[in-house]
Amino acid sequence: MRNSLNKNQYRMPAEWEKQKSTWLAWPHNKSDWPGLFEKIPSVFSKIICELSKNQRVNLLVRNRKEIIFLTTILKKNKVNMKNLRIHICKTNRVWLRDTAPIFIKKNNKNIICNWSFNAWAKYNDFNYDNNIFKCVKRNNNFKLITPKFNGKKIVLEGGAFDVNGKNTLITTKQCLLGRKQIRNKNFGLRDYEYIFNKFLGVDKIIWLDKGIAGDDTNGHVDDIARFVSSKIIFIASETNKKDTNYKILKNNIKLIEKYNRNKKLNLKLVKIPMPKAKYVFGKRVPASYLNFYIANKIVLLPTFKDKKDKLVLNIFKRYFKSRKIVQVDCSNLIWGFGAIHCMTQQEPM
Repeated sequence: MRNSLNKNQYRMPAEWEKQKSTWLAWPHNKSDWPGLFEKIPSVFSKIICELSKNQRVNLLVRNRKEIIFLTTILKKNKVNMKNLRIHICKTNRVWLRDTAPIFIKKNNKNIICNWSFNAWAKYNDFNYDNNIFKCVKRNNNFKLITPKFNGKKIVLEGGAFDVNGKNTLITTKQCLLGRKQIRNKNFGLRDYEYIFNKFLGVDKIIWLDKGIAGDDTNGHVDDIARFVSSKIIFIASETNKKDTNYKILKNNIKLIEKYNRNKKLNLKLVKIPMPKAKYVFGKRVPASYLNFYIANKIVLLPTFKDKKDKLVLNIFKRYFKSRKIVQVDCSNLIWGFGAIHCMTQQEPM
């Protein structure tokens, strides 16, 4: 690590720390859910409803016409309108985990961190998404930083890493160092470690190998490993030896265990079973219980009409005793290759 931590450095708060709001965008891109789009607004409505019971929700919409249409739907779904703030901001897609600016802190003040976005080096339409930070800044007058390395803006998505709010981060080599869907050409492992240290305030980085089958981001970590406290990591586990994910996830568990031993971190690993392989219109989708979202008083847990839904619910109840676990059926949402964590971005208090 080239740069040691210091008290004046930036820090990214953990997701479970007190939040001021959650940022979301209203779905409109029918090409993300071909054949199922009409089922998607109800999923978003449920999520907004549950979040708005206890905290503010900032919702991005494309235009004023959409606001009128939306207000009717949200009131019908019993959204607490007092906790809803609607902002006009054009988006290409709804995955704000990757497209909205990431909130970090310095001297206990919120700063928005504007990473560059290239649509996971997979899609061509991302101009609106790459400019969402302007809308967030305009509406709240946050201080803004644009991370650069060797004079270049850094491409980085929120789903590519997870932090414990202290000094540890988890990510995957497939996403950041792979030769497919390249984010930052010629960036090496040490370069990313320097970037994570400088802008997110971490000095311990756990590199897992690969993400799960069906993930169109090429290895996002928020489908396979998540911090749920500073010392506890939920890690995806597959028991079906015939499944593509079996070896991938087994190897990731070994990597995290080895790092834990070598660094003497005393991290506790909790294995979260994967749902049965899910296909929509014959195509494998990245269904995972790890794509949950921690809010102030609730945890939004994706479910998939799977036999393991109840088992996983009970594990979550055991580890989130101070929060209500709210199940959200993501059987249709996952056809967009993302779930609850992918569509949310927390704003810390």
